[in-house]
Amino acid sequence: MPVHTDDPIPPTFGQRVKRARERAGLTRPVLGGQVGRSAEWVKALENGRFQMPRLPMLLKLADVLGVEDLSELTGDERLSSATYGKAAHTALSAVKAALTSYRFNSSDEEPESADALAARVRQAWQMWHGFGDHRTRIAILLPDLLADCQYAARALEGKARRRALVALAQTYHLAQLYLSFQPAPELVMLTGDRSMTAAQDADDPHAIAAAAWYMNHVFRDAGERHEARVDLAMKAADLLDRERGPEDLALWGLLHLAAALSYAKVGRRGDAERYWDRASEAAKRLGDGYAHEWLIFGKDMVDAYAITMYTDLVRSGPAVEVAKRIDLAPMRSATRRSFHLVESARACHLQGEDVAVVHLLKKAYKESPETVRFNLFTRSAVVELATGNNTMIRDDAQQLARNLGIPA
Repeated sequence: MPVHTDDPIPPTFGQRVKRARERAGLTRPVLGGQVGRSAEWVKALENGRFQMPRLPMLLKLADVLGVEDLSELTGDERLSSATYGKAAHTALSAVKAALTSYRFNSSDEEPESADALAARVRQAWQMWHGFGDHRTRIAILLPDLLADCQYAARALEGKARRRALVALAQTYHLAQLYLSFQPAPELVMLTGDRSMTAAQDADDPHAIAAAAWYMNHVFRDAGERHEARVDLAMKAADLLDRERGPEDLALWGLLHLAAALSYAKVGRRGDAERYWDRASEAAKRLGDGYAHEWLIFGKDMVDAYAITMYTDLVRSGPAVEVAKRIDLAPMRSATRRSFHLVESARACHLQGEDVAVVHLLKKAYKESPETVRFNLFTRSAVVELATGNNTMIRDDAQQLARNLGIPA
């Protein structure tokens, strides 16, 4: 993957925006649409005809461009995403330590069985998808779970070792999800790579497919070209047999959904809709009541991701229409329900429907407070609405800001 941190920093704000846009693979119309402006506005911004915008627009730009620190755009070290953008969870340092240090068990210490590890990982996923502060709960489990899975993968042999590696890959997925929307992009990349390595060592097509889904999230956030993201997803999909059973079909559909989201991110509507249709067909074959145990793939999930797809394509009308008719209640994950409510708010934000944005963010916060608290769109939108001129929703937006710990 290309390393961007050593690139020389362009001298002007507009040139820094242009560099970030090109790195993310976005055209001017796509970037402009996602922040509620025209392609000409983006061009004028990049060419220096406009001054640097106010903080709410800076946060929007950072969100769409995948910029971790506002100083990458502003050139001012005092403005960082830790204050107004990505917030750090209280246990972030402990999770960092678990990922960057190694515990070597005694050679005569009996490793935990693969069955016991699998049961602990299943419980951890249930906690991630449950009500309440899911990041806080998972952060308590991650250090010991990582260490025990790592040791079992070293100490066990044969089939038991491969099962321990699958459990380790899933634990890295949990760590990656914990780290998402945190100011630690290097650790997100680390966990994504380690999960894929564990899945490949296990020689398990299902584990590889799941790792490819999460690596696609890593690549999108890092601005990796969409061709590489889609190629990874399709190579993993080729390892699956849709006729073998529901697990293969669900993961095959999930990877086509990943491709759809990758194409949407760069504004390729035809390709995005084509891959989404394939994911939707797979979900329909699985039946209305099906949902993957921990990936939550099913008809409800695919339908809900249409909101994200159309919003990224800057087609707010279809996105809002999907949001109006979809019922998230049957989805067996509070974190997913909250995320899709936030995405619905993002679609409404494109249409300037401020009342709907605040209403949806309040609902999302009720479903899963930490999903909303660490979402970059939420934090930028709340700053904008809490300091804006719409008195009808300003008090609610300011209350949301207080709940999220955002200075507004």
